[in-house]
Amino acid sequence: MKKLFFRLPPLDLHGITYAEVQQLVEDYVLENQAYLPLQIITGNSPGMKNRVTKCLKEHGFSYQIGDKYNKGYIAVLK
Repeated sequence: MKKLFFRLPPLDLHGITYAEVQQLVEDYVLENQAYLPLQIITGNSPGMKNRVTKCLKEHGFSYQIGDKYNKGYIAVLK
């Protein structure tokens, strides 16, 4: 698999509550979709990953959960 190159700083969700996730992810992805791929740091929380992927699906974005060595982020692809 080809290594992804992220042109923007990631959205880091460490310390963010579940209630805040939807709005933060929507704002970050919709405002920066011209710069795909984007990186959202979720940590290893299944609950956080589920909320992020649900939001991405609602807006029609494809994504990849982490890579071989680090599963604590989600890459927004297109």
